Order: sequence, then C-alpha cells, then structure tokens
Amino acid sequence: MGTKHHSSDTVSDPKKRRKVGFSKTDEGVQPNDCIKVYIVSREDEVGSQESFLIEPVDLSTFFEEDGKIYGYQGLKITVWISSISFQAYADISFESTCDAGKGITDLKSSLQNIFADNLVETKDDFLKTFTTETNYVKSMISDGKVISNGLNGHLKADCSDLEVVRVDGPSMGLLYCRLVPLVLLLVDGSNPIDVTDPDWEVYLLVEKKNDEQDNPPKLLGFAALYRFFHYPDSHRLRLGQILVFPPYQRKGYGGFLFQVITNMAVADNVYDLSIEEPLDSLQHVRACIDIPRLLALQAIQSSLNSTVSRLKEENLAKRTQITRFSPPSDTIEEVRKTLKINKKQFLQCWEILIYLALDPIEKYLKNFRTIVLDRIRADVIGKDTGAGGKRVIEVPTEFDSEVSFVMFKTNGGGGDEVKEVEIEESDKIKQEEELQKLVDERIEAIKLVAEKVSVKSS
Repeated sequence: MGTKHHSSDTVSDPKKRRKVGFSKTDEGVQPNDCIKVYIVSREDEVGSQESFLIEPVDLSTFFEEDGKIYGYQGLKITVWISSISFQAYADISFESTCDAGKGITDLKSSLQNIFADNLVETKDDFLKTFTTETNYVKSMISDGKVISNGLNGHLKADCSDLEVVRVDGPSMGLLYCRLVPLVLLLVDGSNPIDVTDPDWEVYLLVEKKNDEQDNPPKLLGFAALYRFFHYPDSHRLRLGQILVFPPYQRKGYGGFLFQVITNMAVADNVYDLSIEEPLDSLQHVRACIDIPRLLALQAIQSSLNSTVSRLKEENLAKRTQITRFSPPSDTIEEVRKTLKINKKQFLQCWEILIYLALDPIEKYLKNFRTIVLDRIRADVIGKDTGAGGKRVIEVPTEFDSEVSFVMFKTNGGGGDEVKEVEIEESDKIKQEEELQKLVDERIEAIKLVAEKVSVKSS
C-alpha cells in the first residue's frame, strides 16, 4: 500500500512553505458613482465647466444582474446630451479591466438600454450635430398645432415668446424617441409611451425668440396625455408624463405648461382631467393652478362658507362621533363639469380652500387638524373608527405568516364586537404617531400652496 510522503524540510523551514494567494473579489461599482450626465447647447460646452450637470435617478436598473458594473478599475463615464438634437455621446475611460469572477460589464449595451439609437458613436460626429441639426426642433414642430402662445406673468425668467405645440404622426414619434432618455434619467420608474397608439398626444413647450431670426426654437419641456373614451359621447384626459428639462426648471415653465393643458381640457369639454401617479412637486403645481380657479367659481361658495362656519363655531375636541366636512355631491359634480377637476383632486383642494377661509388659521388650527386627521385615517385605515370597513388581521395559521392574512368587511348594523378589531395598545400608539406625522406633512403642503396662492392674488 502506498503512503503519502511528507517533506520534513517543508514543515521545519517556514521560508520554504508554498504561499497560497486569493484573488480580490470584485465588489462592483454603482453606476451613479461613475457616470456623469451633462446637457449642452453648444459645441464649446462639451467638456467645459459651462456644461449643465444633471442628477439622474437610480441607474442600476439599466445594468445587468444586481445593477452594478463589474470588471473595471478607475472607470469614468461622461455622457453629453445635446439640447439641440437630443442625441448623446458617451466618453468611457478606465485604468484597466479584469474578470474577477463577475465578468466584465458590456458598457455599450447597458448605455443603449438608456439611450438606444440616440447614442452617437464618436465625439466628432456628436460635435457635428450642433451644426447639422440646428433646426431639428423647428422641423419637428413646423406642422404642429399651436395650442397657446404668449408670456405668463408669473414666470421667474424673461422669455421673448412661449408656445405650446401639439405634434402628431411621424414627427411626434421621432421626436419623442429622442426625448425618452431624459424621461428615463429624470423620472423614477418611468416607461416610454407607445407612440404608435393614436390616443397618445404630445405637447411641446417651445421658446421662440422672434427678434432673433437666426436663433432656432428652443425646446424647454413636454407633456404626454392619453385621451380615453368616456361613455356615451365624451373623453377623459390623463396626464401620463410632464417634464421640464433641468436647465429650465424652477422658473415657472412647468406651471405654464400645465395651465395650458388645463385650459385645453375646458375648451375641449372633456369629462375631466387626471394625472397618473403625480409626484408631490407636480401636485403642488397643480393645486396652485386649481385653487384660484375654484375661488373664482361662485357655485362652491355656499358649501364652502357653510363648512367654514361650522368649523368656527364647533369644538371638534368635544364631539361624540365623527363628523364629515366634505363638499356635497352636487358641488363636486359642478366642479367637474365647469373646471374639469376630478373628485379626487377637488377633495385635495377642498382642504386648502378651508384652510384659506379659516382666518386667522391659528385660532381654528386644532379643528382643522382634526378634519385632516379624520380624512387621512379614513384613507389609510378605513372608514370611521368603530364603523364598518375592510380590515386585515393576523390569525393563527400553519402557513407562512409573512404571506398569510385574513381580510373581512364588517357590517354597519352589527354589534360592537363586530365593529371593533382589538389591537395591542403599543400598536395603537405607533399607529397614532404615524397618522400625526402624515397630518403634519399634509398641513405643511397645504400651507405652501396657500402662501403661493396668496402671493399671486396680492
């Protein structure tokens, strides 16, 4: 039988021992840590300090596996997007590449997930677009329909002329495809619209300087709306996307564009206008536009005055049951018919209208907090505390508790044991704390709108 031979020299002399090395694990790099994106309007801005740096959303979704980039040392990716042609060029530099077990990321393929055919191969070709495509926007809007033009008195920036132009057909599809990268980079979780669906409508916000004949139109932003059929003979408008490009943000252009859309909804006599999952910033702009319109609508004044009078006279801290301060259904319907504001948006605005009418607000703030809390509690938990509503409770189960629950709906006519669901006291306290935080956030948002509206009306 053979035996293993052990070398006495190897054991006795440490210097002669064979060293075993392990390669360093490639932990990868987050795309946002190595990618910088700039918007440029002139050839000489490419690579200069005048380039406008944008802050993109999380880019990891555009890269394979776990969203990281692997196989590169000292990687730097600089992307320039032209605000003239909306084409892009990516400059990629790195010290070295090495496959440390995770492979080497195909950067070109990953970048094309964002930029698609808008990515120009060479820097020279990209620089040439500032000359060859100077009139790109002009050619795209030449056959468009001007929806609105003129200055807006509330804009923070001077502008010789603004136009909102609706583009249709091939022009709309071609231009929108060039705008998709900005949508993906700037709007978290966004998806491109289907440009082949004729019910999608694209509206462009354009700046035209009529006193400078050689200055081509400048595209500041756009909005995409979907026109639904509403039985029996009407349509509903839903705002799917609205974007003002970063160099022009916080100057009132978004408000101008949304105001034009609102006016168009009224002129077209659509059923109503809604927004698909609006961000808080857009909801603020929308409220600042809708509140002055509502204040000028005589049809709501009686209901509003009645609600405000009750809040001034009653002490809600001493009430024995939940009382509602929502507008009556006929008021909601009149607002929809006249202003095209849907019910959900009007109820948001109703709280702001009450806040504005409770003057001085400090005197009636406790009552106002109470009605906001009641509304939020109903939205988050269900209907009135103690009344019938949908509930989710934990129950003993032989299945995975993380994916098991029971939902039931109580009947309004049942006894107290049916109406109430027992929860731990600590959970009640935590629940109430979270609700109060939501109330604080909502009142702060209302306050910001009220201040903005008050400044405009003064």
